[in-house]
Amino acid sequence: MKKISLPVLALLFSFSSVLAQAIKPLEKPNIIYILTDDLGIGDVSFYNKTKGKLSTPNIDRLAHEGMAFNDVHSSSAVCTPSRYSILTGRYAWRSRLKSGVLSGYDKPLIDSDRYTVGKLLQQNGYTTACIGKWHLGLGWSVTTPGAKPVIDYTKNISNGPTTLGFDYFYGIAASLDMPPFIFIENNHTVGLPTATKKWVREGPAGEDFEAVNCVPALVDKASAYIKDKAAKKQAFFLYFTLPSPHTPIVPSDKFKGKSGITEYGDYVMETDWAVGEILKAVDEGKIAKNTLIMFTSDNGFAPYVLKTMNVEALGHYPSIDYRGYKSDIWEGGHRIPYIVRWPGHVAAGSHCDKTVCLGDFMATTAAILHQKLPDAAGVDSYSILPYLSGNQSKDIREATVHHSIDGNFAIRQGKWKLELCAGSGGWELPKNPEALKNGMPPVQLYDMETDVKEEHNVQDKHPDVVKHLITLLQQYVDNGRSTPGKPQKNDGAIDIWMKSKNVAAPAGAEKAGD
Repeated sequence: MKKISLPVLALLFSFSSVLAQAIKPLEKPNIIYILTDDLGIGDVSFYNKTKGKLSTPNIDRLAHEGMAFNDVHSSSAVCTPSRYSILTGRYAWRSRLKSGVLSGYDKPLIDSDRYTVGKLLQQNGYTTACIGKWHLGLGWSVTTPGAKPVIDYTKNISNGPTTLGFDYFYGIAASLDMPPFIFIENNHTVGLPTATKKWVREGPAGEDFEAVNCVPALVDKASAYIKDKAAKKQAFFLYFTLPSPHTPIVPSDKFKGKSGITEYGDYVMETDWAVGEILKAVDEGKIAKNTLIMFTSDNGFAPYVLKTMNVEALGHYPSIDYRGYKSDIWEGGHRIPYIVRWPGHVAAGSHCDKTVCLGDFMATTAAILHQKLPDAAGVDSYSILPYLSGNQSKDIREATVHHSIDGNFAIRQGKWKLELCAGSGGWELPKNPEALKNGMPPVQLYDMETDVKEEHNVQDKHPDVVKHLITLLQQYVDNGRSTPGKPQKNDGAIDIWMKSKNVAAPAGAEKAGD
């Protein structure tokens, strides 16, 4: 072996030192999180090539230029709890919200001292914004409490997005069919709701507020925000939460009649257009190479749309072959589209079949920033950075917990999915009381490798699996976390069997969970 002379070694060392100084540390990526509302996995044409009739070219573009995930789940089958987990990395059933969703008038669900993704990014030099639907409660100045409270809209809103990690907020309080119908900027309404209007529900509204204009208005705000930060070369986080295609189904004139699949299809087209406008703003700002974009939905397709706009009768299936819809414990309630584009880091046209939950955003963001989360933060969040980097050799999550609108639990580990209810746990038939009345087993166990449609309940054939998953779920509840770390407290008691709602547990279930 030839020896390298000392002068040559010195020269090489000098050259490597200069090279090291010339290479700047990786710039922090801008992060854009696009969250749609009630968009079914089958509404995205990339995911639904056999039972879909809609075209979503802009969302599909993200998939072709990034990584499409095939087994991603919202932490709940409805929106408020899913949004809670995205921002906190904590299952919402650990909070005061054990079932259902909030209204536009409800108090804040995220405690002011709760660590959020926004706070994490602020601490690491990001400017942050939430533009769109909030639906996590606001501190209104209530003068007369009640289901329809009297609010002093001249007063500032407390404990909103700007106190939970966002430097800027522009959007609406809750869903587009929930009053008050008025835009909010930072901690006050834009004008006063002096009119009364109705979109499904009736309530106070701004004189010039119209639901049909909401998506375009939010797109304009988001696009302007991106361009401004790009021009200033500021690292930013934009949490862009579209209110579509949730009811009311209000596509603008530009999209009416264009899909041929009812106005719901038109509204999905407008939602896809909105994604395209965000991509356009990123391209025009010349920041695509250093911008991580995540696209997803808060839960599955809303079945009540079918009552007036039966897209399935026209051959379009928003849940594809998955059983159930929004609200349900079955896959159609919480299996959702999830796409990540990050040029230079995520391979274009790649895919991932590993199980992921929306709550994983917190730990993933921390990993990207090389930051360690406080022990009490992100208690149910796992970093999927290895998956994004192409390493899918092992499962990152030990197990994933699902939750229905009624508050019923399910737990998925590997191929096994155990549901602690006899029926849907939501709106689809059979509902739990009907299922129990008809003598159906109080739990459901499905092999997701061979029975992704959840048609064959095999709980009686695998009692050991049932017992193991009940024990694991109870452990997650008791520990106040599903990730390694110091046990944490839940906000109130949690009954995985929902005995208060008369959902029967199998004999010996409590003992199995001890």
